[in-house]
Amino acid sequence: MFSRRAFRLLSPLLLALPACASSSTSAPPSSPAKAEAPPPDVPFPWEARPSTAAGIETPAAASPPILIRNATLWLATGKTIPRGSILLQGGKIAQVAEGDLTPPEGARILDAAGKFVTPGIIDTHSHIGVYPMPGTVAHLDGNEASSPVTPDVQTVDGFWPQDPAIERAVAGGVTTLQILPGSANLIGGRSVTLKLRPALSPRQMHFPNAPDGLKMACGENPKRTYGNGRHVAPGTRMGNLAMQRKAFLDAKKYEDDWQRHRTTEANRLRDDQKKRAAYEAEVESRQKQQAQCNDDPSYPPCAEWQKDWDKPLDPPRPSDPDATPPRDPAKETLVGAMRGRVLVHIHCYRADDMLAMLALADEVGFQVRSFHHALEAYKIRDILAKKGVSVSTWADWWGFKMEAYDGIPENIALLQESGALPIVHTDSAEGVQRMNQEASKALASGRRAGMPLTDEEAIRWLTYNPAWALGIDKRVGTLEVGKDADVVLWDRHPFSVYASAEEVWIDGATVYQKGKKRPPWSDFELGQDTGRPTTLLPGGAP
Repeated sequence: MFSRRAFRLLSPLLLALPACASSSTSAPPSSPAKAEAPPPDVPFPWEARPSTAAGIETPAAASPPILIRNATLWLATGKTIPRGSILLQGGKIAQVAEGDLTPPEGARILDAAGKFVTPGIIDTHSHIGVYPMPGTVAHLDGNEASSPVTPDVQTVDGFWPQDPAIERAVAGGVTTLQILPGSANLIGGRSVTLKLRPALSPRQMHFPNAPDGLKMACGENPKRTYGNGRHVAPGTRMGNLAMQRKAFLDAKKYEDDWQRHRTTEANRLRDDQKKRAAYEAEVESRQKQQAQCNDDPSYPPCAEWQKDWDKPLDPPRPSDPDATPPRDPAKETLVGAMRGRVLVHIHCYRADDMLAMLALADEVGFQVRSFHHALEAYKIRDILAKKGVSVSTWADWWGFKMEAYDGIPENIALLQESGALPIVHTDSAEGVQRMNQEASKALASGRRAGMPLTDEEAIRWLTYNPAWALGIDKRVGTLEVGKDADVVLWDRHPFSVYASAEEVWIDGATVYQKGKKRPPWSDFELGQDTGRPTTLLPGGAP
């Protein structure tokens, strides 16, 4: 008796013989092999959003188009337009031009002759809202100083949106802040980037799609807080690095555990796919066989095929997934830093400490986005430029502790000259009100030292460079078409000590107008004599 395989091999020859030829059509062609689809991706659960604060951001209120004419436009791209126009529309910068523009219907038109327009100022280092005004013990929410390693805490959970300092920052032309934990801890937790407009929740203020930051610290602060203050580790710079290294290595093991789970799940899903594909292929084959035999019941293979049809064909049951590893938000934050999803910002003053942190970053696998304070950055400016590490620092603070003793006012200028990425930051709810003056001081110090710095370079210390450090440079930091309309109109040259912000827009909506009567943003100040005029209700009632 012929085997099924032999019969199938001979059947075309038999059909070709005239005496035995059947009037039926030939056997159904075999279906081409289907390409195996890749298994569904099994992402890490903490990768679903760019920020733990994302999800309930409040968009800016709708506002009419704004056309600013005859202004000096500092684009922060390296170019200045001495007499130009800029159109804000639909929350974006719609047009930028030399000379005049035709206003769209319903536009508000501002003649800004003698005035200047810049991108909104961005402060990469602020504790507003976690160390709010007034400075009382009840308001101290910036340092979770119960352990030297706390990557699981996040400033968005401690930020007070009623802090009166927020509105004062906006009056200084500031539109975006990174709210950092304090520097008591080796790893202080997640930062959040906010757009400065009134809200009841910091999550409503979250800069959409801005990544979280990770605050770390080296040097004196952690060893003073724990070693000197509590006689527990870390008590030395050696202890600082040892505990930071251990935290990242533990996080790497956690990531490996999840990666093994992810691989196992991918293989399981792939096996399920194969079983399902085989089942569907068999169903399709039977359907073709049955159609062939219905057309020609005398077709020789039909008797043999019938035996297979009598066997039940059950769809495969999906396999059960493996148990997932337990979640650990602290380690997830560090994994995010190693994978570049969380941007690393490090409080560090001395050059040797910064080099030690760069060595640690290379060892355990993260990138330093910005060194903060960094008073000795000028000593290693060539290394920082080569590695693409930005420096968030002051114009002239120095000498308030030993590691701050070797600061020089030319620090920012030397970084600029070397091709590094300098940033003016404040670390102060008062200094943030005059960031334009801080940049001006740094610019003057460099020029006095003989460095031919330009205004175009200096404005980037306040706008584009900090935007890059926070991962939002595609959205803000320059006056370019398509970017968010976070814009400041200055009443005179922004680097003048007499300059002030005349009007500030965020997403094209006015958030500040100099001299205009308005109620305070903060409920904390309602009913208190702030020395400012307030808006009266209809009928003159306050």
